Amino acid sequence: MKWSEISVHTANEAVEPISNILHEAGASGVVIEDPFELTKERRDQYGEIYQLDPHDYPEEGVIVKAYLPINSFLGETVEEIKNAISNLLSFNIDIGKNEVSISEVNEEEWATAWKKYYHPVKISKRFTIVPTWEEYTPVSSDELIIELDPGMAFGTGTHPTTVMCIQALEHIVTSGDHIIDVGTGSGVLSIAGAMLGAENITALDLDEVAVRSAKINIKLNKVQDIVEVSQGNLLDNITVQAEVVVANILAEVIVSFTDDVAQVVKPGGHFIASGIIQQKKQAVKEAMISSGFDIVETIQMEDWVAIIGKKQ
Repeated sequence: MKWSEISVHTANEAVEPISNILHEAGASGVVIEDPFELTKERRDQYGEIYQLDPHDYPEEGVIVKAYLPINSFLGETVEEIKNAISNLLSFNIDIGKNEVSISEVNEEEWATAWKKYYHPVKISKRFTIVPTWEEYTPVSSDELIIELDPGMAFGTGTHPTTVMCIQALEHIVTSGDHIIDVGTGSGVLSIAGAMLGAENITALDLDEVAVRSAKINIKLNKVQDIVEVSQGNLLDNITVQAEVVVANILAEVIVSFTDDVAQVVKPGGHFIASGIIQQKKQAVKEAMISSGFDIVETIQMEDWVAIIGKKQ
């Protein structure tokens, strides 16, 4: 089968929204080539370090790649992708060079080649993300293993925005909590919450492909009795209350529904907001405070920020 590789040369700020655009266009996953990875300091005690080839990365900016089957609709789909990316400017999102290129590849060339970049990664004191095809032996008795297959999900679970959310959940979630996961994507945050002792979790995503992917990963990690995944726009039609709401989405979206979050979080409960670039941090804080949350912690990893609010 022939596939088309869609390559977008953009800025770091636009990686998340462009990834979402590509997913909505039919891609089941994306490859992110960020030159920051070449100089990023890593600890190697967990065995996840491997040699990166500088030729795989741009000199500046970030390249986001996705794969779509070659068919009669491909031309229209590519034009829709280009228009959607250009429209990000209306949200004051830097899209960098915004160079979109297309090339043809054989299924055999890419279907498994990307796996060489994905290894077990310990992302917190207790959690380790492990690809389904890798053998991994826990290094401690209380280590929690999340299995993911990025080929059928949205991301590897190791992006800084996801890592910060999981670390926040690790500090906040207590046995019996109800969690609402807004924009669940691969379902990794819901899986983490379930492993931490949450009694029930409502996982929501507007994208039906994300809903299917999350259900697969949740079943893979045997937490389907705790996590209920459904398609929905943010917190629309959600009337139940929860101890924790977590949202790893765009800052612009977060500020638009902090009042809705305040309606569903129980007094004394927490709102974990991530997916926030440094420049948008203050705007998100102000929106959360205006909706009745006290800012109890701000976490930063690379250029990304997660903010934890507690309902007054």
